[in-house]
Amino acid sequence: LAMQRAVAGLSLTPQAIVIDGNKCPKFSQPVEAVVKGDLRVPVISAASIIAKVARDAEMVELAKLYPQYGFEQHKGYPTKQHLAAIEAHGPCPIHRLSFAPLRTAQPELF
Repeated sequence: LAMQRAVAGLSLTPQAIVIDGNKCPKFSQPVEAVVKGDLRVPVISAASIIAKVARDAEMVELAKLYPQYGFEQHKGYPTKQHLAAIEAHGPCPIHRLSFAPLRTAQPELF
């Protein structure tokens, strides 16, 4: 769904879509899934880098709202620091409940 929304939000209509993965959402354009595409397809590699840089910048901004979680350091990855912060403070509004450590956490975190 996120991929479909991203493509729908483009100012240009792509001629084709290449996805890093093994499943293709439905698009009106030709679509190809490439397993390990970030290692094999330059445009996927570039998109992956851009997405990571954007996500890291967003995590730095979110760290200002939720400083107790250290997002500026671990960028949301399940490091020992991140997991300890969740255990100490519980999830904050930006945590996805589908995040594995939260999904499997004790009910008292919710």
